[in-house]
Amino acid sequence: MANFISKNIILFSIAIALFMLCFSSKEAVADEGTATFYTPPYVPSACNGFENDGVMIAAASDAFWGNGAACGRKYKVTCTGATNQGVAHPCRGSDGVVVKIVDYCPSPACRGTIDLSQEAFAAIADPDAGKIEISIEQYVNLMIIQANVITYSINALSSSCN
Repeated sequence: MANFISKNIILFSIAIALFMLCFSSKEAVADEGTATFYTPPYVPSACNGFENDGVMIAAASDAFWGNGAACGRKYKVTCTGATNQGVAHPCRGSDGVVVKIVDYCPSPACRGTIDLSQEAFAAIADPDAGKIEISIEQYVNLMIIQANVITYSINALSSSCN
């Protein structure tokens, strides 16, 4: 019984530490690059063949493709300005868009760091721009994982007290 309680206290302590880590202030570092867009059909893709991944998707350039390692990763892409081509002020809003990598944009055909779906590009910039300056950072949703650990730990601790 004492061993069970000590394991639950350790789990609870880890859960609290993860929860605090989630809310600690961290400065996110985003890379800079350029984005272009491609049009439907979006299948087949290099990552998932004929699986439909929706429209908030993108193709990775050689800059972060990693021989397919980028497949499934999510990135937050934010328009930061024009590339001196097309529209002078292309950005729409400042929130950015989260996209999932489902395809590969090989060089020399790939003209940007990331090739967004037409819908993802239009969410952050005027498509008439064709190519925009961006900030890009990998998007990881840790809160869901941490919330599950905390719930499990608290449930395990409360059941040992009954």
